[in-house]
Amino acid sequence: MDLQFGSLPWKSTLPSRHVHPPLSESIRCDVLVVGSGISGALCAYELCKRGFDVVVLEKRHVGGGSTSSNTGLLQYMNDRSLTSCIGLFGERRGLRFYTLCKQAAERLLTIASELDKDSEMFPRSSLYYASSEEDVRSLRVEYDTLHRYGFHTEWWDSEQIRHRFGFDKPAAIVTHGDAEVNPYRFTHALLHTAKNKYKLRVFEHTKGTQVRHEGGFIQIQTDGGFVATAKHAVFALGYETNEMKSNPNTRITSSFAIKTQTIPNLLDVWHERFLIWETRRPYLYLRTSTDNRILAGGFDEGDISTEERNKLLPSKTAQLIKEVEALFPQLAPLIAENAWAGAFGVTQDGYPYFGEAPHRPGCFFIEAFGGNGTVYSTIASQIVGDLIEFGFHPDAELFSYTRR
Repeated sequence: MDLQFGSLPWKSTLPSRHVHPPLSESIRCDVLVVGSGISGALCAYELCKRGFDVVVLEKRHVGGGSTSSNTGLLQYMNDRSLTSCIGLFGERRGLRFYTLCKQAAERLLTIASELDKDSEMFPRSSLYYASSEEDVRSLRVEYDTLHRYGFHTEWWDSEQIRHRFGFDKPAAIVTHGDAEVNPYRFTHALLHTAKNKYKLRVFEHTKGTQVRHEGGFIQIQTDGGFVATAKHAVFALGYETNEMKSNPNTRITSSFAIKTQTIPNLLDVWHERFLIWETRRPYLYLRTSTDNRILAGGFDEGDISTEERNKLLPSKTAQLIKEVEALFPQLAPLIAENAWAGAFGVTQDGYPYFGEAPHRPGCFFIEAFGGNGTVYSTIASQIVGDLIEFGFHPDAELFSYTRR
């Protein structure tokens, strides 16, 4: 699958990344993790901390898939609101989903503090503004729902927004407890720390070509002719999961993003480096970087071909620049020093999928699809970790492939 196109923002921030060798012999371990993006790295790190002998297989290089095009916003609010989740799944299941997302955002900051490399992860608050007057009523309902269930939120009117950001929007929810991250550095730091502290083994440029079940073990044949054998396997294949295991409740769309030039006076107009997004669908989202650039993305497209997606990049780049300059005209002219298009996975009900695959004993899949992929991957690492270690997790059914 052609996961991305254009000028990616993160690889240049880690010019001396650690290079791992390809697999050069047949090996055995407790758990095989296939895929070394954020999902695979978080899961490998968690399993290593639990004392498992873990091996990571990566067909490209670490973080070389969708992780390298991730914009790094970490929020507990979702594309589907808490109000909507409760309406669709019921109070207990809807509230539990949001609670797990909130805990995962907090856990990510804890994990970052444990790593031996800087991942440029910082706590942030978020501004979720009403794109139009028509959206204020539903936004207020969502604020009341979040507040009623104890989430740390504030309601800002137009004057409060204008005072802090300078732009005019009718109302907004402010949430606290979110974060931002350099996803590429974070992924490398996870694996580097796990390798140094817990003897994790990582093999790049090693593609699995066949999966077999033999005598209670899982064997993965690689393109180099070697076999990796384990009791359990975790497939963190990202948006390429359907190439191995189809899931009719997911689909792949296209998203677009930019990273601007450095802006010396950025913090004069951008209140406390808030993450920013809106009620309109498809929505615009923004954040700042450590070197005072703006990352902006959104305006997703549905069922279009890769060729069509790539052709749209120049017009989507211009649209993103125009939208950001409309919010912050004092920062114009903005220049997109990086602009890229990428695959983006969504699910039918808005919840990600992960857990043991039906009819594939010992094989666990992580499909952290949706706008909060890194947060979902953090939840997945805990649940999959418990399923492997104990055979049970009380929240596993929420995300299972057989959920109702």
